[in-house]
Amino acid sequence: MSTIVVIREVWKMKGYREFPVVRGIAYLSLTAAMNAVWLGGLRAESDATWTGSKLYVPIAALLYLMAYILPDVSATGIPTKRLKRCYAGSVMLRGFLVSTAVSVMIYILMLISGDRTRKEMIVAAVVIFLGELIYFWTGIIMVYLTSVQLGIDKRVIGLLCGMIPVAHLGALSMITRTTLREVRDESCKHWIDEERKADRICATRYPVIMVHGVFFRDFEHLNYWGRVPAELEKNGAVVYYGGQQSAASVARCGAELAETIRKVLKETGADKVNVIAHSKGGLDSRYAVAQCGMAPYVASLTTINTPHRGCEFADYLLSKAPAGFKDKVAAAYNKASAALGDQSPDFIEAVTDLTASRCSEINGLLNDDSFYEDAGGDIYRRSYGSKLNKATSGKFPLNFSFHLVKYFDGANDGLVGEKSFVWGRNFTFLTNDGKRGISHADMIDLNRENIEGFDIREFYVQLLHELKERGL
Repeated sequence: MSTIVVIREVWKMKGYREFPVVRGIAYLSLTAAMNAVWLGGLRAESDATWTGSKLYVPIAALLYLMAYILPDVSATGIPTKRLKRCYAGSVMLRGFLVSTAVSVMIYILMLISGDRTRKEMIVAAVVIFLGELIYFWTGIIMVYLTSVQLGIDKRVIGLLCGMIPVAHLGALSMITRTTLREVRDESCKHWIDEERKADRICATRYPVIMVHGVFFRDFEHLNYWGRVPAELEKNGAVVYYGGQQSAASVARCGAELAETIRKVLKETGADKVNVIAHSKGGLDSRYAVAQCGMAPYVASLTTINTPHRGCEFADYLLSKAPAGFKDKVAAAYNKASAALGDQSPDFIEAVTDLTASRCSEINGLLNDDSFYEDAGGDIYRRSYGSKLNKATSGKFPLNFSFHLVKYFDGANDGLVGEKSFVWGRNFTFLTNDGKRGISHADMIDLNRENIEGFDIREFYVQLLHELKERGL
């Protein structure tokens, strides 16, 4: 088989694949272009015996052009233009690091050898500096404009450290690791979804209602669940949202959720719904089942990082914070929340229902075990919780609350302690290798961040797939 045929067959392949050889040639082309100045071009007038000197400029230009083109073809199976630009920019930045390091070493050797005149050394320095600078800025602009995973923090670090020698190398390495992993993860996710598209593995028998937690909304202005709903729908799910107040008591939110369930049943003609609830939404959902007559209409209830036993640190904060301070915070939140669409937000009411003391009362009131399969009832239930391994891995404000929660509640996700997650017999505690862990916000993809060792979108896909396998 000829080389051309092999190349064509490679580009017909589905799935993500990198070609290190092509990438290496791109690095070599850039390095050669920058250092072609040492091959005789500057001595063309004094050394007439070097006949190739006349080709110096076009050869260098051709090599430089190759360094721009090859990153675009050093991987296959990248599904979108955005990811292709992101990948090419990342490869260019890696090439810049390699070429700069080699060029600096060669320049130092030439300087020590004294084989070049002062004028030649100055011209070479200018050529190398400008060539590398243009290549670098092309790559950095491409990744800054196309990457989602870099986020504001990494972009700012890159800009600040870009002006500091040595530190800028570390920043650049961090940027390329993040962007290359983004391309890999998103490409693989795309092809996995394409392969199983016809299977509709999330097409559950009953529609799904995703119920948000406290201080957030999932029905206007903010997609509380990040990229998760789109991923589920791509795999066949029918998704609705709880739509309850962002801050209100469990009782009020539970009643609102019950009304949502009735509306979904009427709209879809389904007999029941599957409920997936995060944080306080799990308490709201339990209340809807046990106190609002929704038990016959709920096929399953999955709680994600729900404080079933409350948060002891919330008791501490409410008891220690001055009344005037609490009133100001509550008034500010209630005003902002009302402006965003909440009909009657009540900050203090919501926080109080998350305390350990109040959750103990709520659990006694609900007394709802008998509604669930693992206790003899009809509703299938599961509960999940996650662990944040270190404070700095949590986005604001979880990086501040982590140690406070740890003092009162032990291992936690930045807001809720491990012992509070457990509900029913089917409980799973989630973590990942390394120092990062998985935060309260990570469990709803709030920051749209790809986490090494844990795919949040696939986590929810498999949750629904299990429900489908159970005939729910």
